[in-house]
Amino acid sequence: MNSRLSDRFYDALALACRCHAAGVRKISGAPYVAHPLRVAGIVLEAGGNEDEAIAALLHDVVEDAGGSRAREEIGRRFGPAVVRIVDECSDTDQTPKPPWRPRKEAFLARLSAASPSARLIIAADKLDNLLSLIDGYHQHGEALWQWFRGGRDGTLWYHRAVVDILQSTAPSSLVDRLRRTLAELESLVT
Repeated sequence: MNSRLSDRFYDALALACRCHAAGVRKISGAPYVAHPLRVAGIVLEAGGNEDEAIAALLHDVVEDAGGSRAREEIGRRFGPAVVRIVDECSDTDQTPKPPWRPRKEAFLARLSAASPSARLIIAADKLDNLLSLIDGYHQHGEALWQWFRGGRDGTLWYHRAVVDILQSTAPSSLVDRLRRTLAELESLVT
């Protein structure tokens, strides 16, 4: 694997910063761009290539910061492979977003057939989200769930389903870490 990143990566980082400039993380209030930065880092540490790292930086842009216009910009600037991966990682491009449970069910239905690149980024994304949930639970206890449309039960259901699908379709050390992190959260909250 080439360990050097080209200017495309840094251009994607600038786009992610611009698109998420007004966003903050639900629990910590940290600038939202911290999340795609961590996801890209996890992807690179897991052996991801530059297109996968770029897609990791941009994985929430279509869903949370621009919809179809953002998709077009990603395709134009970073190419069809990156935009395909971002699409596979997005659960909607609609504003306002469709209801939470049907949107998550539709995403899960697509996950088994997702590309290896998308499954890598999704595993990294969910790992970072679970680590944030664990930190948030330590800080806020049960009040944590007020920030999540699925609440405690829905959030745990969704992450269990993602882990189950990834374990059956793309077992890896990253997916194993994701499973262990989910087990840690479940032991905290149940």
